[in-house]
Amino acid sequence: MPELDISKYERKIILRNTRMEDIEEIIALGRRCFPNMEPWKRAQLESHIRIFPEGQFCVEFEDKIVGSCSSLIVNFDEYDDQHTWNVITDNGYIRNHDPDGFNLYGVEVMVDPEYRRMKIGHRLYEARKELARELNLRSIVIGGRIPNYHKYKEQMTPREYVAEVEKHNIYDPVLSFQILEGFAVKRINTQYLPDDKASEAFATLMEWHNVDYRPKSRRVYRAAFPVRICAVQYMMKKIDSFDEFYTQVEYYVNVAADFGSDFVCFPEIFTTQLMSFLEEKRPDQAIRRLATYTDQYIDLFTELAVRYNVNIIGGSHFVEEHGDIFNVAYLFRRDGTIEKQHKIHATPNERKWWGIAEGNEIHVFDTDCGKIAIQICYDIEFPELARIAVDKGANIIFIPFCTDDRQGYLRVRYCAQARAVENQVYTVIAGTVGNLTHVENMDIQYAQSGIFSPSDFAFARDGIVGECDANIDTVVVGDVDLEILRRSRNSGSVRQLRDRRRDLYRVQLKELKSD
Repeated sequence: MPELDISKYERKIILRNTRMEDIEEIIALGRRCFPNMEPWKRAQLESHIRIFPEGQFCVEFEDKIVGSCSSLIVNFDEYDDQHTWNVITDNGYIRNHDPDGFNLYGVEVMVDPEYRRMKIGHRLYEARKELARELNLRSIVIGGRIPNYHKYKEQMTPREYVAEVEKHNIYDPVLSFQILEGFAVKRINTQYLPDDKASEAFATLMEWHNVDYRPKSRRVYRAAFPVRICAVQYMMKKIDSFDEFYTQVEYYVNVAADFGSDFVCFPEIFTTQLMSFLEEKRPDQAIRRLATYTDQYIDLFTELAVRYNVNIIGGSHFVEEHGDIFNVAYLFRRDGTIEKQHKIHATPNERKWWGIAEGNEIHVFDTDCGKIAIQICYDIEFPELARIAVDKGANIIFIPFCTDDRQGYLRVRYCAQARAVENQVYTVIAGTVGNLTHVENMDIQYAQSGIFSPSDFAFARDGIVGECDANIDTVVVGDVDLEILRRSRNSGSVRQLRDRRRDLYRVQLKELKSD
């Protein structure tokens, strides 16, 4: 009996680097995998193979390509966390590939629908991990689609959807797989792939850390880290409904977005404009009625932040918590997440007319443009708060304010500029103008919104990045550079943060009951 030829039973599956002769098959594979999205162009795939051949993989099964992936190396610190696919991949050509970078970035993974459940995606991800180890890269970063989100968009935000997938309450064919592959969600990106209708253009920014990474000795500098800020000088005028308030707020957000702003800041308690149609004469009762609009206020700004892709400091609003009324500023990130900062110091006027309670916590918030703090009006007049915030990492302090005369405004302005100099930090003030003739204690306003910097050669003359004309309905837009700020703190003409006499004095924050 002849020896059994087992070769005829073999079904070879091969993982290898992509070659030029594979390109047409990979383009066809893309059409099968993503029929409603634009496929690869030949020139793009040729560019991948020429620039970074070892980062391009494919899986061949029975002489047919059934899976592929593309990658490049970047120094991810040089990119905005809210980057788009086009930005991070150089429109799909990866000419921005940096052999000296720290991170492998996953451009695309495709698995033929007819060959799923064969661990093809897992093989491609393992190839990337092995490459990251071989090249001693710090991590693998990916922008992951969430293709089942369109089924839930009426029920939950992208962040809520991701949380449910992480808890295994919802299955998503991409996100669920990536979590199993050891990737952790860092944040949600908006408008990542505009033609990805299934994901509603959202994507998860995810990262896998290489535990074998050996830190490199060289120092890497970023050329610039520009952040664009829009401060609103909001006109207070009588309105007859929440819809009118919505229209006025959306107008300013739209203006900020048209200028490409990363942040837009509204003034303190500008929601008191709603009191002009509440017809409540007693100020203490009027703000409790105003507090009933908190849910609508939060829904409005959350929607606008995501829709216009801009981080919003939503001024401040009176909020009822445990029977007390607080003056609260909210941060609405453009990924749909929300944070809040209570006003720490109530003014004598706020206590007299409204009985405002005071918060106890000083927060610093992570954003896609670095760490920020929010200090509401009177709070900026207490230098300890800004010093604590900067010590916690804040690079920008936003100051929503509301003052009724020039003297009150100048207290806010001068203190904001002093905090910028003392702490080598950017400060932003945004105030109300106009009048509310039908609202007690909100009858007149005075403001000149502005953006301020430290005072040194690298910054704007007079420490003024930009400012509005006083008492008109307008905005100011200005660019600040966080890399210049970092360098100034290390090597400026003066270095207030480094030169403090910590042997003589310090600012100590006590732990009190949480807000």
